[in-house]
Amino acid sequence: MNRLAEIYGGRVSSASAVGEPGEAPLGGAGSDPDGSVSGAGGSVPRGPHGIDDVELIGDEEPGDGDTTAVDNPRSVLDAGARRALAELLGDGVRFDEPMRRHTTLKIGGPADAFAQPASAGEVVRLVRWCAAAGVSITVVGGGSNLLVCDGGVRGAVLGTGRLRGLERVAPTTIRVEAGVSTGKVLSLAMKHDLGGIEFLGGVPGSVGGGMIMNAGTYLGEFKDVTTWVETVRLADGAVIRRDNAACGFRYRHSDLPPSEVVVAAELALRPRPRAEIQAEVAALRKRRAEREPKKVASNGSTFKNPPGDFAGRLIEAAGCKGWCEGDAVCSPVHANWLVNTGRATAAELTRLIERVRARVLEVHGIDLELEVKIIGEDRDG
Repeated sequence: MNRLAEIYGGRVSSASAVGEPGEAPLGGAGSDPDGSVSGAGGSVPRGPHGIDDVELIGDEEPGDGDTTAVDNPRSVLDAGARRALAELLGDGVRFDEPMRRHTTLKIGGPADAFAQPASAGEVVRLVRWCAAAGVSITVVGGGSNLLVCDGGVRGAVLGTGRLRGLERVAPTTIRVEAGVSTGKVLSLAMKHDLGGIEFLGGVPGSVGGGMIMNAGTYLGEFKDVTTWVETVRLADGAVIRRDNAACGFRYRHSDLPPSEVVVAAELALRPRPRAEIQAEVAALRKRRAEREPKKVASNGSTFKNPPGDFAGRLIEAAGCKGWCEGDAVCSPVHANWLVNTGRATAAELTRLIERVRARVLEVHGIDLELEVKIIGEDRDG
C-alpha cells in the first residue's frame, strides 16, 4: 500500500438497498474550482443521438489506442478467473492492462483485470462474481483525479467509461450514467436551453467522480442540482438510491462511500436562454485557460483548498513552483497543478507531493489535503 494512500484514507457511509437494476445502463464525475474529476452514477436509458457537438472541457477521454498487455508477474488472477471474467464481460475486460492508458495523468502500472461494464446488470454481475471468487475490486471511474502506483492494482479494476446513458426527461430533468463526460451533459443541457450546470464548463472528467467529490467551480457544484444518486454496493451487488440530503455533499466531498460504485444520477435544471449559458461557459473557460497549464498530462488541482485560502497561493508563496522529480513538475503556470511533462512515474510524483506538502506545512503551518486519490502498489512494495 502506498504511504500517501494510507494518510489520505476514504470515507464510509451506509444506506438502504432499493432492489436490483435491469439491463439499462448507469451514470457519474467531480472537481475543485481549479481541479478535475473522475467517477461513476441509477438506471437510465441510452442517450439520444445527434446532440450538438460543443467544444467543452470534459469531452476528452484517456487512452492511447494501444491494447497490448504488459508483463505483470504480481497478478493474482489464475487462468480460470480470467476465463470467467472474459465470459462475463466479453470485450469489456482487458488483462494485465497498463493503467497509464486510462488516467489523465498517463501514469500507472498494470491492472490484473481492467473491467468496463456496459450496463447496470453487468456491474451487478461483476460485483457478485468478484465477491464469490474472493477477487478485490477497485473503482476508478473515468480516470481523472487519480494516481495509480507503479506496481499496478491487484484484482479487478472497475472503470465506468462504458456507462454512457444520457437523456433529458421533459421538461427540465437530466438522467445520466456514471461514465458520461461532463462536457456531454452540458452539451445536452445547452441544446435544450437548460441552466444550472454551467459550472461543468470548467470540470473535466465523468459524472460519477463529480458526484463522489461534489465537483464544481465558482459557478456552482453538483450539490446544487442533484436529485438522487444510485450506487451498487461492492460487497453484494445491492443497488442503493440516495436523495440529495443523504449524499452528504460539501466542499469537494460527499458521504458516498468508497465501498460502492456510483452508477447513475438525476439532475434538476431550470430554463435559461442558450446565449446566456454559452456566455457564462465561455467566460469560465477563458478564465481557466489563462491560469492553467497546457499540453501536459495532469489531474488538475492536486490539493484541496484549505478554508479561507487557496492551495495554489500557499504553494507558490512557499517557493515550490517549478520544483520537479524527474518528469513530475510543480507547474510554473499554476502551482497547485503537479503535472506529468513526459514519462513521470508515480514514485516521482509521490515524492514531489510529499516535498510540496512538507514545505507548505513548514512555511504556513497548513497541512494540505490531497484532492487526488492514490491506488495500487508501489513497484518495490
